Amino acid sequence: MQEIAKAGTKPAVSAKPQSRLKVKWSSIKRNHLLYWLLAPAILLTIVFKYVPMYGASIAFKDFSPIRGIMGSEWVGLKHFTSFLSSPNFMEILLNTIKLSSFELLIGFPIPIILALMLNQIRRAGVKKNIQLVLYAPHFISVVVISGMVFLFLSPTGPINAMLSFFMDKPVSFMSDPDAFRSIYIWSGVWQGAGWASIIYVAALANVDPQLHDAATVDGASLLQRIWHIDLPTLKPVMAVLFILAAGGIMAIGFEKAYLLQTSMNIPSSEIISTYVYKRGLQAGDYSFATAVGLFNALVNVILLVFVNGVVKKLNEGEGLL
Repeated sequence: MQEIAKAGTKPAVSAKPQSRLKVKWSSIKRNHLLYWLLAPAILLTIVFKYVPMYGASIAFKDFSPIRGIMGSEWVGLKHFTSFLSSPNFMEILLNTIKLSSFELLIGFPIPIILALMLNQIRRAGVKKNIQLVLYAPHFISVVVISGMVFLFLSPTGPINAMLSFFMDKPVSFMSDPDAFRSIYIWSGVWQGAGWASIIYVAALANVDPQLHDAATVDGASLLQRIWHIDLPTLKPVMAVLFILAAGGIMAIGFEKAYLLQTSMNIPSSEIISTYVYKRGLQAGDYSFATAVGLFNALVNVILLVFVNGVVKKLNEGEGLL
């Protein structure tokens, strides 16, 4: 009996832990339909995003369209040092950083304020009409926006017509380098703030109305309810969008900066993207323009990592990376 008991109480053989590769492969087989749905997006990203990166190698060569990328002479960091040592390097870099930084600091909080204001409107019909007015400028072309800016701010435009009651001569806004940044930023705020507020309005729709009702019963003011109920709801969305915006701080739009540029405001309007266009496409210096573009991308990556680290510390360890 003792032998039978001993035989029946043999320790169970422990199963070998599966490797990470086997676990991942079993997960892929289990969810293979989802991966097939993802495959076209991955393929398009590889073809249109990663394959063209091979052309960035011309930044390290004296590229000649006749000899091609492979046949062009390798020159290393020649074009990078040429850009960094050029007399207008600091001016172009500071113009880019100032324009994009001011646009971020001014343009980022305004959609949040708009969303909080829209959230306080209880009449659905009024709210929809206001949203329609706010969203409409987003669908206007940048070319049209730039034309409207020139029209309104011209010496014979409506702005100068109103200022003529207080001033003896018209103001040439588009020829003033000091006015360029304000014109660029506030025209961008007018065009994009309403559309950018959509995601915040959607986030505020998830707030339980009973929280506001209970806070009102407890005597909380409107500002207190916004501070303690609405803003904590928006905090994760704000963190992600701020990191994305700060990561693209050097990738400021080329189109509007170039369209609003005049021969008189170039000291403030010449940024990296317009400089690359002029040196690369107009002057045909492809290698130098590519080197400047790579430098711009490198600064973007550094800023993205830095801002993500700062937001993580301020947002209880939650960030994008």
